[in-house]
Amino acid sequence: MKDILGPVAALLHDVLPGWVLLPNLTFALPHTMYWLGLLLFPPLAMYLVKRAERTEQRRISAPISYLLWVWGGFAGLHRFYLRSIPAGLVYVVLFVLVLLGNSIGTDARNVSSGFDNQLRVAEFMVARHQKAVDKGRSGAAEKLESAIAERDAVMPEVDEARLELARWRSFSGGIFALVVAMLVVDAFRIPSLIRRCEALERDVPDTADAEIMERGVKADIRQQISTPLIRLIDQIGGYSGQFVAYWSVLAVFVYYYEVIARYVFNSPTNWAHESMFLMFGMQYLLSGAYAFREGSHVRVDVIYERFSMRTRAMVDIGTSAIFFLFTVTLIVTGFVFARDAVEVMEVSFTEWAIQYWPVKITFVIGGVLLLLQGIAKLMRDIIFVTQEQAA
Repeated sequence: MKDILGPVAALLHDVLPGWVLLPNLTFALPHTMYWLGLLLFPPLAMYLVKRAERTEQRRISAPISYLLWVWGGFAGLHRFYLRSIPAGLVYVVLFVLVLLGNSIGTDARNVSSGFDNQLRVAEFMVARHQKAVDKGRSGAAEKLESAIAERDAVMPEVDEARLELARWRSFSGGIFALVVAMLVVDAFRIPSLIRRCEALERDVPDTADAEIMERGVKADIRQQISTPLIRLIDQIGGYSGQFVAYWSVLAVFVYYYEVIARYVFNSPTNWAHESMFLMFGMQYLLSGAYAFREGSHVRVDVIYERFSMRTRAMVDIGTSAIFFLFTVTLIVTGFVFARDAVEVMEVSFTEWAIQYWPVKITFVIGGVLLLLQGIAKLMRDIIFVTQEQAA
């Protein structure tokens, strides 16, 4: 592949200006933007979803088209979304060429660095022997001549390695500039592409209302029991689950940025991974109540499923003591962790230095939400058993 693309790299290096290179991305996510994103994005997303459910939506969405243009334009995702397959494949080919150019350029950079080190060593030896010659030491002149010969021998290799590196930088930069130019053109063409796509799909039947197979899961009639307090707790648990569910969308954008920054622009981040594993940890804690409400926690129910509904309720009442012991322990220990973190305004030991105390506060919030949902579950079981006895 290097032999095939090498002439193209040399041609682009000779034709393009020296500043046509892949830019270095130095963006680091500000802490304020991170926390505001976690707080504000879920309500905005929920509002947009509910708005879409209330109104008749077009199959092809202009906001989604531009969103894909921004975040996936380098790979032609907006073109594939708009059913423009040939143009999308062109983007894919150019994207692969950029990756190949970066890969070969990385090897060229390593070679160039090796020759640069040899040149520095040779120049150091020349300067060292020159000092010895100046001091009139015997044999120093011969050593100086040998060091100069070694330096002169490595310099052509250094120049060739630097030229090879510059060629591949020009190659990746030139392809990148072409992709940017195509994206600029597509930014103005997206409305017409949307109209074209809608015309092509006008006669295609909508399968959004296709019949969905029902899950063969036995319904739990205890879920039908409701009181004002139970409904309030269910609403709180449901909202908390929906809230943190939209954080997963943020992970798509962050990891996409990390992949592009690392493999296209050779600029890996120091914050993407840390920001997401902290977010997933908070998501795990805050969504526990919702998962408990929906019966989604992992459990061994080989024997439990064979019980009658009344027996299940009685078993749940008896084992609830273990649940509440665990939940109260989580709240108490989480409160200690959170208090200590808030007192010192704890931050991570990484270069990004994100605040840890909001993360540890979610121990308490998640524990309280889980405790409330457990109370609602216990109330349902007690009401169900007493109603069965009365019947």
